[in-house]
Amino acid sequence: MDRGKLKRLWPRLPSESEGPGPRRSRRLGSEPTSRRVRLSDRWDEGFLRLGDARPERALSYIIDGLGIHYDATAPSELEVMLEEGGWESDELLARARAGIARLREGRLSLDNDPRRRDLPARTDATHRRVVIVDQAVGDPTVGFGLAGASAFAAMLAAAAADAPEAERLVVMDPAARIGRRGHIDAAAAEAAGARLVSDPVTAWSVAEGCDRVYVVSAHAGFEAALAGTPVTCFGLPFYAGWGFTHDRLHLPRRTRRREAADVFAAAYLVCSRYFDPYTGAPARFEDAVAILDLVASRWRENAVPTLCVGFSAWKRDWITRTLSAPGSRPVVRRGDAPVNAGELSEVRRVVTWASRMPAGTEAACREAGVPLLRMEDGFLRSIGLGVALRPGASHVLDATGVYYDATGPSDLEHLLETGTFPADLLARAAALRQAVVEARVSKYNVGSAALPPMPRPGPVVLVAGQVENDASIRLGGATVSGNAALLRLARERNPGAVIAFKPHPDVEAGLRPGWVPPDELAAHADVVLRDVSAIDAIEAADRVEVVTSLIGFEALLRGKAVTTHGLPFYAGWGLTEDPGCARRTRRLTLDELVAGALILYPRYVDPRTGLPCPPEVLVQRLAEGDPELARRALTPEALLKQVWSVVWRRVLRRG
Repeated sequence: MDRGKLKRLWPRLPSESEGPGPRRSRRLGSEPTSRRVRLSDRWDEGFLRLGDARPERALSYIIDGLGIHYDATAPSELEVMLEEGGWESDELLARARAGIARLREGRLSLDNDPRRRDLPARTDATHRRVVIVDQAVGDPTVGFGLAGASAFAAMLAAAAADAPEAERLVVMDPAARIGRRGHIDAAAAEAAGARLVSDPVTAWSVAEGCDRVYVVSAHAGFEAALAGTPVTCFGLPFYAGWGFTHDRLHLPRRTRRREAADVFAAAYLVCSRYFDPYTGAPARFEDAVAILDLVASRWRENAVPTLCVGFSAWKRDWITRTLSAPGSRPVVRRGDAPVNAGELSEVRRVVTWASRMPAGTEAACREAGVPLLRMEDGFLRSIGLGVALRPGASHVLDATGVYYDATGPSDLEHLLETGTFPADLLARAAALRQAVVEARVSKYNVGSAALPPMPRPGPVVLVAGQVENDASIRLGGATVSGNAALLRLARERNPGAVIAFKPHPDVEAGLRPGWVPPDELAAHADVVLRDVSAIDAIEAADRVEVVTSLIGFEALLRGKAVTTHGLPFYAGWGLTEDPGCARRTRRLTLDELVAGALILYPRYVDPRTGLPCPPEVLVQRLAEGDPELARRALTPEALLKQVWSVVWRRVLRRG
């Protein structure tokens, strides 16, 4: 080995990125042409993966300036680092131990397909259990791990000899794509006294659910070692030969004794690079784990047979995308007929649009023991109105009620009343609130007209109109009826103020009821903010009066005083002047409200990659004016609504 050449490029330091990014190469480390030529690195997909999702850059890469980590026929940079040392630090090893714990807690592995299931429960708790990990035919890590097909038969025989009394299970490598053919079939397993588990299994259930793991070169062996489970290797993967595995092969180059956490630190933290899949920007390992945890948890939620009812025709495509997972798509039923027992026997959850739930759905689900989730738009949604058939990028799923129904509890209300908000979550909420304010985003992000001048000096009170037949009005504990009545009450309460009335954009478009006659406007409003953005209107006001409008919440984010004449989700917590709610006894800070309402409760989908995403990504997309967020559904219904809106604005409203 050319040590002098190696010293120019190693020890590699942990960093967030190196160079412009990955350069894909099909060359193998064992080929002479792939050795460190012109100081270029080999980048391979790393140990944190997003399955079939293919953003601009993979979530992780492992880089090597000498060979390839899984090729034991020649040295790799990872191997030399582990052999020679000098890169270790207390901080790095502490990060490694925390990272291992985080992966175990989130059940995150090389492959996070939600179709994988945990190992079956032990048939006899008094007997030991060993797991033999098969690998896919053609897996390059087998040959480059100095093994072959015969190693799998040897593993079966060794497991029988080592533990004849134990329950022996054969599983496919949890890192292999589902459906791949392995080296061990059911007949071979049975002949060796083992049982073949045909279903794909999760890596951590293998790592933690047995007394010993046998592998050739599968990554599952490394995860088992991280979990403290004894591992026997019949090949030479990157983690073998360092003293913490039982090895049937010996590699003279590997003489140093290492712990599994050392190998994790070198492989995951030093030799790996991570990228934000939403932006392609470099990321820390910890950030990549958080992203993977979010995506995997959303996939697991969706990986159950799901029936969707009560959805408008134009919503069906985006609802299907939103509620899908690898290998799992919901059934979106047409029509508003009640659900029946036959349908419910085939599913494990029912999702309904809250305001369009077919009659009898709740009772039928309760009788069948099937969970019912009510779905609604989230509080950061799109560029354009839902009534104008623009698909949303956020939604909520509520198993208790729905956030705008003050007649009963909801998951959000329960979260705000009883949830815990640790300091790191509150810091994130404060940063998110600042980002929302600085980006000037709201739920719909409509309105392009300039703010008109106020007619006279004095405090400005913004009165936000609403759709008068909206469910949030009917179920939100309103103490006034209609926009005209709200306008009159605001004038009575603020006799010397400038009253600025902002009609709801759906009403202005002529698509929903709530129009205020001109004589009422002239009598009680000093200025009408037509087609003015919600943010401009809020920023011009000193205080805001609403019934249940989300503008009240958006005003709270911007530090405005808010009065609600109903009980929206953000009222009753001591942040607004409101009628009060006996169920809401907790006094919240603004950041606790933001943490619950914008981080923990909703679900977000990145319009660009289609991946589940955190709210910070959607705020960025809204601020950038992402075209997918403004895309109108291409249906006859959308065309008719657009034509009607134009006629209303230009002819009927003026007439």
